[in-house]
Amino acid sequence: MTSEQLDRVIEMAWEDRTPFEAIEYQFGLMEKDVISLMRQTLKPGSFRSWRQRVSGRKTKHAATSRSNRFKAACHH
Repeated sequence: MTSEQLDRVIEMAWEDRTPFEAIEYQFGLMEKDVISLMRQTLKPGSFRSWRQRVSGRKTKHAATSRSNRFKAACHH
């Protein structure tokens, strides 16, 4: 993964409305892979803050989100 791709994954992971499924679709990283990447990349305090924010957040999981932004037309 290039540094630009890594930066984009981190940016998408920080965004509240970008579901993990969108990251998986674009970069092939499952939620557990994103969590691992964030743990390795961020400072410990930043990682804890991010984890607290995304844990249980409905908008980070497409199945529980009302957002259709990243869904294919056939999945609406």
